[in-house]
Amino acid sequence: MEKAIKKADVLIEALPYIKSYSGKIFVIKYGGSALINSEIKKKVLEDIVFMSYVGIRPIIVHGGGPFINEEFRKLGKKVEFTEGLRVTTKDDITVVDRVLSQVNEGIVSDIKTIGGRAVSMNTSKKNVIIARPHKDSKTLGFVGEIDRVSAETIRNAVRPRAIPVISPVSIGEDKELYNINADDAASEIAMAVKAVKLILLTDVKGIMRHKGDESTLISTLAMKDARTLIERKIIQSGMIPKVRACMNALNAGVTKTHIIDGRIQHSLLLEIFTDKGIGTEIVKDK
Repeated sequence: MEKAIKKADVLIEALPYIKSYSGKIFVIKYGGSALINSEIKKKVLEDIVFMSYVGIRPIIVHGGGPFINEEFRKLGKKVEFTEGLRVTTKDDITVVDRVLSQVNEGIVSDIKTIGGRAVSMNTSKKNVIIARPHKDSKTLGFVGEIDRVSAETIRNAVRPRAIPVISPVSIGEDKELYNINADDAASEIAMAVKAVKLILLTDVKGIMRHKGDESTLISTLAMKDARTLIERKIIQSGMIPKVRACMNALNAGVTKTHIIDGRIQHSLLLEIFTDKGIGTEIVKDK
């Protein structure tokens, strides 16, 4: 009986959040171990399906870097990054698109197996994202920056309990394919569809004041403080583009953004539906 009461208490704690977020759009960037490890993957997708059943409208934007790296190794291709962005030749982009299409189809299939509804929106087929060549295209090759997002196409897919699953490969006005950073894609999509939340799943607990010391996890971080931490090099390397993606979304009207550890069981539910949360919430300056 005591266990049952505790479960009921958890549901009651979640009630105000469910009421507040019902009918609202959340954009979730899905990558890291949560995409690779089958057990973690199942828990993350269960969270997202649960969200869809309580009235939230989740949109998934997925990565797939480890799968691309593995395919490159099999093909004898060089894996090269510049400032966190994959150097992508014209031949490489066809491999990237093929691998991410497979990842996309896998996520859709897994959601349906769990009992949810999913809509594959592989951007190279759906024209969800229109890209332009990256400003450093001479170095990066077929890496793109987002020119515009087809918000109406995405919104039309966000039917009750239907979860759009979007790949970060896009088409340019020149009809070429471009590889888009998934954090940036999630941020731009969140802005375009007027999402309430942008959530980035990663492989760290969140933002720490001292690198590697999880006891210094920052639960809530204002944008001005985030800029200070970047200047002081407390936020560095791969976390910088994530934080900037969050700040861009906040500046464009997204209410709250979150960076959370996708490896933690039911991390999405813990962050969204509990009073304390588990990751770092980045919010607008007061």
